[in-house]
Amino acid sequence: MSSEVKHDNQPFDDINVTPMLDLAYVLLVVFIILTTASVQGVRVRAPVTQAAGNLSKPQMRAITITADGSVYLDAYPVTMDQLRSTLAQYKAANPSLPLVLKADAATQYDKVMQVLEIAKHLDITEVGLVTKRTPQGGS
Repeated sequence: MSSEVKHDNQPFDDINVTPMLDLAYVLLVVFIILTTASVQGVRVRAPVTQAAGNLSKPQMRAITITADGSVYLDAYPVTMDQLRSTLAQYKAANPSLPLVLKADAATQYDKVMQVLEIAKHLDITEVGLVTKRTPQGGS
């Protein structure tokens, strides 16, 4: 019976893993929330249309133009020269590179045309324009 009693100076062999698992789960949840928040991209108010289909394809690149004229490629701000060189690299890697142009409804038409001219110059023929679908029966 005396062999079952542990003295105070003996090492404690059991490890409680519950707090470690709690910490791992909290870190996992925080990582998931931060990752999904960073993927959303740049918010713009898209123009409205009645015939809007889903144009998602693999390896598609998104160009966003905000109301103030800022240009983003896949949620990263770029200048027109950077856009031209980056799209040229993507086009070299994927000859049938699809693009989606997402512009704010208040965007100057000149910026949209500059982006379309770059796509035309690089021979990018698959270009989609992002719009919002109007509700059926709406004006």
